[in-house]
Amino acid sequence: MTAPLPARDDIRIAVIGLGYVGLPLAVAFGRRHETLGFDIDAVRVAGLQRGDDHTRELSQAELRAATRLRYSADAADLDACNVHIVTVPTPVDAYKRPDLSALQASSRAVGAALRRGGVVIFESTVYPGATEEVCVPILEAASGLRYREEFHVGYSPERINPGDKQHRLENTLKVTAGSSDAAAEFVDALYGDIVEAGTHRVSSIRVAEAAKVIENTQRDVNIALVNELALIFERLGIDTHEVLEAAGTKWNFLPFRPGLVGGHCIGVDPYYLTHKAQEIGYHPEVILAGRRINDSMGLHVAQRVVKLMQQRGIQTAGARVLVLGLAFKENCPDLRNTRVIDVVRELQSYSIEVDVHDPWVAPAYAQHEYGLTPVPLPQAGAYDAIVLAVAHTQFRALGAAGLRAFGKPGAVLFDVKAVLPADAVDARL
Repeated sequence: MTAPLPARDDIRIAVIGLGYVGLPLAVAFGRRHETLGFDIDAVRVAGLQRGDDHTRELSQAELRAATRLRYSADAADLDACNVHIVTVPTPVDAYKRPDLSALQASSRAVGAALRRGGVVIFESTVYPGATEEVCVPILEAASGLRYREEFHVGYSPERINPGDKQHRLENTLKVTAGSSDAAAEFVDALYGDIVEAGTHRVSSIRVAEAAKVIENTQRDVNIALVNELALIFERLGIDTHEVLEAAGTKWNFLPFRPGLVGGHCIGVDPYYLTHKAQEIGYHPEVILAGRRINDSMGLHVAQRVVKLMQQRGIQTAGARVLVLGLAFKENCPDLRNTRVIDVVRELQSYSIEVDVHDPWVAPAYAQHEYGLTPVPLPQAGAYDAIVLAVAHTQFRALGAAGLRAFGKPGAVLFDVKAVLPADAVDARL
């Protein structure tokens, strides 16, 4: 006989992983249910206990509103919960292969705490089939319980957009799935408690996994197209953004723009899908071609800057270049998989001295992730080139004149994000 699911009035939730995905989820549940926010990073937990969120996703008032939420770095506290929600990151390794180590470790920890009738819900992005092929066997081994008979599994892919104060957990439709009809109904109702936009229940965990991984694959391929167009139009001497604005006057033209494609999702998720495709004997062509284009854009930006400097007679060896922004997107401190680092490294390969400035990023975080220490305030009149890499509000506010003030007379100003008018910069992507 299948073990009964937790009663609605006896739900005790643990959210494993308190990053950009897990913390908003824990806070939302902590307003309605007894909730444990768990993270292996004791420093992170201590900060949240003080009401400090270094991701800047939630205010102190929002944290305080979760009156039924507590935080812990002690895995023993997971034992008291009967619903475990895993939100840990799923990056790729140096060879662009899925790195499931955090997901596997979390599954072992949850499995050790799992009891008969318990529910484990995964939000981490994976390839279709990973939850049941990778995570479930770990849960069974660690718990000694049988899948579908003694415990239940659900999947609800995260849709968090870091730094976005408009599209948040509560107002973004949530896809849900479960290991049985009863489990799917439970998971759907659970998220229905906190997601005002509603839920979209699908027939299987594999469908939910696939839905998530193609969301970002679609965006990645579309951005790759406009990046390739930018490479073509540069050679034709045509401003890419003027072309896109003209084409955008057609009602069904999609408003994608060229740029550096990084972050925890768009630059990563396609590799999960292509990994699984290759595993089953299909070699994806369009997706991988798009990835190659997008992964090359940082080098392209750096090489264009170097070319512009050389055209002006600026000696690259020993030159100073200021890169404005290191985060993977604007108004966000997130450095995960930022492709700005490609610009920095390529410039450094020309023996250029590169300073990076980002008011959103903690210097210790940048040093830990990339061995870079951003300058707190760039020196006026000191640089041979300025690269506007991330469209932070602070940089937009400076305008072209303010940005050029960091440069020497005749310095190059390159606008990666097309923040400034074409006639105000020397080049833009």
